[in-house]
Amino acid sequence: MAEIHLTGRAASSGLAIGPVTLLATAVARRTDVGDPAHEAAALQAAIEAATAEIAGLIESVQGEAADMLEFQVAMIEDDALAEEAYHAIAEGAAADQAWRAALDAEVAGYRSAEDEYFRARAADLVDIRDRVLAHLSGADPAAKIAGDSIVAGEDITPSAFLAADWSRGGAIVLAAGSPSSHVAMLARARGAPMVVGLGPLSWKGHTPALALVDGDTGTVIFDPEPETRRRFELRMASAKAARAAAEAVRTEPARTAGGRPISVLVNVAALDDIDGLDPAICDGVGLVRTEFLFEASHGLPDEDTQYAVYRRIVDWAKGRPVTIRTLDAGGDKPIPGLTADGESNPFLGLRGIRLSLARPQVFRVQLRALSRAAVHGPLKVMLPMITVPSELDRAASMLDAECSALAAKGIACARPPLGIMVEVPAAALRAEDFESAFYSIGSNDLTQYTMAAARDVGAVADLNDTGNPAVLSLIARTVEAGRRRGVEVSLCGDAAADTRLTAVLLATGLTIFSVAPVAVARLKAVIATVRP
Repeated sequence: MAEIHLTGRAASSGLAIGPVTLLATAVARRTDVGDPAHEAAALQAAIEAATAEIAGLIESVQGEAADMLEFQVAMIEDDALAEEAYHAIAEGAAADQAWRAALDAEVAGYRSAEDEYFRARAADLVDIRDRVLAHLSGADPAAKIAGDSIVAGEDITPSAFLAADWSRGGAIVLAAGSPSSHVAMLARARGAPMVVGLGPLSWKGHTPALALVDGDTGTVIFDPEPETRRRFELRMASAKAARAAAEAVRTEPARTAGGRPISVLVNVAALDDIDGLDPAICDGVGLVRTEFLFEASHGLPDEDTQYAVYRRIVDWAKGRPVTIRTLDAGGDKPIPGLTADGESNPFLGLRGIRLSLARPQVFRVQLRALSRAAVHGPLKVMLPMITVPSELDRAASMLDAECSALAAKGIACARPPLGIMVEVPAAALRAEDFESAFYSIGSNDLTQYTMAAARDVGAVADLNDTGNPAVLSLIARTVEAGRRRGVEVSLCGDAAADTRLTAVLLATGLTIFSVAPVAVARLKAVIATVRP
């Protein structure tokens, strides 16, 4: 067979070569007893068992994996999800047939949605469907994936991904899927190359034995010719050598080729991000995403719980500065009982600082915990989604009040410096109007709002470009405002780790970048090549 070249959409970068493993997700059927009451009870028990199973998994993971599973819990606990299945059972359908039909209809609806955010959630519904069917039939829905395999299929569920050991290599290639799916997020976090949207993987009836995956360009070659494989292996060897060279200087200070010092900080999305991580690789923590503390199954965290986590991060940094972002909920990060439901455009609604100011009882708890943790090291606090100076002023007044209340009770505390995230064009255009202790540019939202293009919508993905002159102009304007006011300006969005943009971002005057720990070595290596 001649080699087959397919091109899709890059979902997770990297190169991989390995044997092809077809992803099978079939679930065994069961024999119904014909009694609607019995079938309804069986479905209810299976749903409850699946929910408990997901909740148990949440206890073993953190960060994006936990967020993904929390999303599944919220979906499966929605009574509307099973409503059609129970209706079909009442009319004589078997529990497994009714559930499969109801969930298949939901999956089809999500996959055909205009909004890519909803299309990306289809895999979660498939995961829920198969998990409940497994409890009804006694089968195991989890796909068995061997290390080093190139996993090929229509789509992949989060359960199947989490069951594999990606530290051994391998990659994922999908006929469908989405770069903004939960699995794509997990793949990027674990360094597993992933390509989606390849189209039908029929291979004309012949299952290929081997595949080459380029997660940088979104290309896959099945059954490559010997010369094609040889060239690809040379590319892999070169990439491996470059990674090794970068890792060798990971703990060294970052400097441009002209000798200009650059600060490289790390982003922390969950405590497991710093477990076993040497703080010497960075100049501090530029962003702690506190949303992981507000997972739905655990409820809203109390003051002592938050304080313990914040102190642990400050202690880990060993005297290096730690910047913690207050709760950035809303938009694509709903929290049951806290965020608003039914907003027509949640990205322009009650999110970030807007939500915190609207829920002061929750915000004040976080401010107290942060003030207590600030006693233990150089902790800074930044506010997300700031648009006008009055929002910063109100938050500062609340922080002052909580510090005073703690001191009056004899509780050790310190008033941390209060800065803002520059994510809204209005804030970037008038950054000098804010009495902020520092600025942190959130490139994801700043780009999205400037270009009016979401990064998870394929049809407008080309517009969502931080390198666009309009976005770069706002970044440069914010840097200049910081220079005039004598305060630091950092960049903590995804663009900070995009080494294709490093030189142009440095040209704006930026000297502080905050990235995921896995991106530190590569960023430092690229900074060292930039002149002047």
